[in-house]
Amino acid sequence: MGTKNVKQKMKEMMHAGKDVKTREGPPSPVLPQKRAEGDQTVFHIYKGVKVFSFCKRKNLLLTGGMDRIIRVWNPYMPGKPTGMLRSHTAPVSYIHVASEDSKIFSMSIDNAVKIWDLETHSCLFTASSKASGIEGEFATCLYLPGPRALCVATDAVALLQLRLRSAPEPNLVLSHQEPVVCCGYNPTFRHVVSCSEASVVKVWDLDTGRHLSEFIGDHGNSGVTCLTFDSSGRRLVTGGRDGCLKIWTYNNGYCLHTLTHDEKQSEVCDCTYLEVNQNKYIIAVGWDRRINMYFDAPCDFHQFWKPLPPWQDDLEHGHKEDILCVAQCPPFLLATSSYNGEIIIWNVISGHMYCKLNTPSHLDGPGHGEGPDHSVSCITFLKTRAIKLDPVAASLMANGPGGSVTFWRLFGEAGLMANFTPSREKTQVSRLAVTAGDALAYLADQQGFVHVYDIKDYGLQGPELQPPKNVTFWRAHVSTVTSLELIEEENILLSSSLDGTVCLWSRDGACIGTFGQSRPWNIFTPSSWSHPRRPDKILIDSQNTTAHPIQEGDALSGNQGQEEQVNTMEEKVHDEIEKICNLHSPEDSIVEDEVKEIMNKQFRFFYSSSLKPALNRPSKKVPEPRWPSIYQSLRCHEIACVSALGEKPNLSIIGSDLLDVNFRPQEEVELPTKHWSSV
Repeated sequence: MGTKNVKQKMKEMMHAGKDVKTREGPPSPVLPQKRAEGDQTVFHIYKGVKVFSFCKRKNLLLTGGMDRIIRVWNPYMPGKPTGMLRSHTAPVSYIHVASEDSKIFSMSIDNAVKIWDLETHSCLFTASSKASGIEGEFATCLYLPGPRALCVATDAVALLQLRLRSAPEPNLVLSHQEPVVCCGYNPTFRHVVSCSEASVVKVWDLDTGRHLSEFIGDHGNSGVTCLTFDSSGRRLVTGGRDGCLKIWTYNNGYCLHTLTHDEKQSEVCDCTYLEVNQNKYIIAVGWDRRINMYFDAPCDFHQFWKPLPPWQDDLEHGHKEDILCVAQCPPFLLATSSYNGEIIIWNVISGHMYCKLNTPSHLDGPGHGEGPDHSVSCITFLKTRAIKLDPVAASLMANGPGGSVTFWRLFGEAGLMANFTPSREKTQVSRLAVTAGDALAYLADQQGFVHVYDIKDYGLQGPELQPPKNVTFWRAHVSTVTSLELIEEENILLSSSLDGTVCLWSRDGACIGTFGQSRPWNIFTPSSWSHPRRPDKILIDSQNTTAHPIQEGDALSGNQGQEEQVNTMEEKVHDEIEKICNLHSPEDSIVEDEVKEIMNKQFRFFYSSSLKPALNRPSKKVPEPRWPSIYQSLRCHEIACVSALGEKPNLSIIGSDLLDVNFRPQEEVELPTKHWSSV
């Protein structure tokens, strides 16, 4: 792959050319001499090399090819690579070493972009083509060190730019060091189980919040995506990005069975446990676009289980895009939703499709039609209505594009009954939960807010033009809520988020605590709960100032409006103090005084730090920043963080946001994408 004496070889070739010209007779071609074995360095690589990159500063050579492995070489030691980076699922088409940041950028022909740590060889970030929106045949790629951007050319040109922000507060309570992707409550043992992107499973005590146990690497180097429990509550079922389901005795972390469905390792997005006619099944859905049913036979001691044959309707009329969510309504209804906004209702006894629902594209609203996200990622049955097969009432609730929530009629003439948008910023709804009697609906979004709506009589008599009554809302997390579950017997709410926290709440939004905090709580003793309304991480977040539109409504113009807003805020805080203090017993007068003092201090802090500066701002509203007119046709996509199938990522340094990647211990990085439809 190289020569040790390039100048000498060049001189020899020049002299050979002169000798040919001086000879008499017809010219004869000059054949290059065979290079001496001692004058070259040969690297033997399985399946050859497709791309390579040499870093002079680090004196490293990186190669990639058809075997999907990136090899790190010492140029003077060709016998064996010093490192092997295994994570790509397609041949590697681009490699670049950013020595100034000690990072490696790579891309494969399936348009997946990865960022690696040059020192530890761990995968820090993965953006799949579906997450980034980069489509078409790969042509070329270029890293721009100045703006720290990766330029990718396919059918269009995409620019992935790295943006830095300050690190989070160091003293905040975290349940996991990595983003939490799912959590669930086990009523048999009164345990809460949470899973993170780094394939870490933790078990917590519901009553006190204490950490009981944990086990890691349950899906190898791949992240966990979903979980469920069997009917007895003694076994845990997890799904991962490696395309497998695993059944665990989660108390000791022992894997009982591994459930596989294809050889492509298609990611599992959601799973559920279902009982039909005394038969028990595990149902999984994901990127293979099929409903995979596994018969749960505890007497079967084989390590690996295969799914049952697929339904014929699923093969012929099923989803054409990746399935993102599955929900059940005993005794026989099953619902699945996909990336293109399609919802299908199934009869699990016969395997036939009951009806198909398509989310209208007009729900995007103005300014949302350009985006590619029409996905329906969470659905839930209104079971009291669905069991009755009510032909008039809405029996299914789902999220939709543009931050909308939709209600669907399933029986009689199936169709859309109502839709509304909880967030004024049109933030995408990420999770849904409904009380046992379908009286209240809890909606969580990607900004961490939880909205509560009264839906007891909503959609019962026909289509609805107005949204249901909003009971309350609060901010539970500072990032996307990934799980939301109502624990009916205790009247509490369980939530998890990409910010690394798992929290417990009362039904009206009082914070009981964050799993992982040093001080235990007692769910039956409100005086042992955390801050009466929000954890510290929420209180210090910049989006919780009164200027945030989702909390205060439309902005008031002028100083007078700001003063009225301050007075309203003060009244709300004092009402909140009295409300919380009433939860204590008469003997707790000392505790009441302490709570009042803390709440007043926090209000004074917010008033001095965020409200007073607002009074001095000019009354004229500053226009929102917009793209230059030449870029009005750009399509912008967000890049989701997807854990790799190869080397286990060192996610302890990654921030709470999926769009963030730490390039330095004190910095986080976001990768927004910009697309040019025509170059």
